[in-house]
Amino acid sequence: MPFAIIESLDHEGRGIAHVEGKAIFIEGALPGETAEYSSYRKKPSYEKAHATAILKPSSQRVVPRCRHFGVCGGCSMQHLEAAAQAAAKQRVLEDAFWHIGRLHPEVLYPIIYGPAWGYRYRARLSARYVAKKGGALVGFRERSSSYVADMDSCEVLPPKISALLRPLRSLIDGLAQPERLPQIEVSIGDVAVPGQCVLVMRILEVLTPGDESLLRAFSDQHGVVIYLQPGGLDSVALFHPLDAPPLAYTLPEFDLEIRFAPTDFTQVNQAVNRMLVRRAMALLAPRPGERIADMFCGLGNFTLPIARSGAQVIGVEGSRVLVERARSNALLNGLDALTEFRVANLFEATPETIASLGRCDKILIDPPREGAVELIKAIGGLGEDAPARIVYVSCSPATLARDAAVLVHELGFHLRGAGIGNMFPHTSHVESIALFER
Repeated sequence: MPFAIIESLDHEGRGIAHVEGKAIFIEGALPGETAEYSSYRKKPSYEKAHATAILKPSSQRVVPRCRHFGVCGGCSMQHLEAAAQAAAKQRVLEDAFWHIGRLHPEVLYPIIYGPAWGYRYRARLSARYVAKKGGALVGFRERSSSYVADMDSCEVLPPKISALLRPLRSLIDGLAQPERLPQIEVSIGDVAVPGQCVLVMRILEVLTPGDESLLRAFSDQHGVVIYLQPGGLDSVALFHPLDAPPLAYTLPEFDLEIRFAPTDFTQVNQAVNRMLVRRAMALLAPRPGERIADMFCGLGNFTLPIARSGAQVIGVEGSRVLVERARSNALLNGLDALTEFRVANLFEATPETIASLGRCDKILIDPPREGAVELIKAIGGLGEDAPARIVYVSCSPATLARDAAVLVHELGFHLRGAGIGNMFPHTSHVESIALFER
């Protein structure tokens, strides 16, 4: 069996080694370790492999807390000590800046940490009725597979949701057509009222009276709110209890309550989100009298803290539904006089469409994984009217680095600093934030 010395981790949490000039990406191996491996994909310039034995373990290797680790595809890094995970993600960000953008941040910000367990307030659970397994399975998919992992607990879900995995299996088994429920979406708020734990059940058949009785009894017994989704997102509707309050999370430092629908995008880790918002506000430094744009504003996660500072804010988002939700949240928090919201496709931004928003002193950008290169080029087309400061929040180091290269090498900005927030402990996902100034 071949072996290799692991040099670093890649962006998916795999150990990287080089053997006879070829890169080997080894799942389950950590930097500094000597690992035996078995390759499952061979290409001329690289191989992908599984670690079959660790001949020399790292001092940062730990025993995974979840007994499903290695089978479940939800986590990839539980075998690495939590602080070391975050440090590895910081290096992924640094490597992306250099290899993609030929950039080094002037300052590396301290890593933002939050709870390592029970943090996942949003999750999409797969469900599948498998007669050979004795009934329904509920959980995340197996690693590199379409099969649903045979789980009865999850350490990254809040304990209340983890404890529901087995009861949910029994619930599905009792439905008239259990094979027609493929997905359960979990959405949790943090305000101190009942009804802040929602399950959106994607049920593709009309419920029988017996099914409805089972769902109501499950909701009442476990203290969860059930929504049904028989079709697309516009089909999601409250099922039980009908007097459930709206979901909401809070940003106490800014005295904000932000309401959302169960299928709206919110950050999975509410504790880290609070600290990320704090850092974004510190870097943006909004002040009364300034006009600031929040691009890809969503529900107003950054828009409303900016407005709380006294600055005028325009939030721009491609989803009309989210824009309406953001507008309602501004009204709820008494910030409607300081906020304005527009619907616009920022992936097709031009200097003219950005100029039509009005001049802004600063901009915050929080795009999806695709990044915001067209928006950034459009901002560059504003010339002297371009903002002097941009705070960029990203969930993809690669697209952040690509966009940073445009900002610095083409538009004359400086990359003043960057760092990560460990939004997704035990996974390879990297949340980051960067400051650019002219």
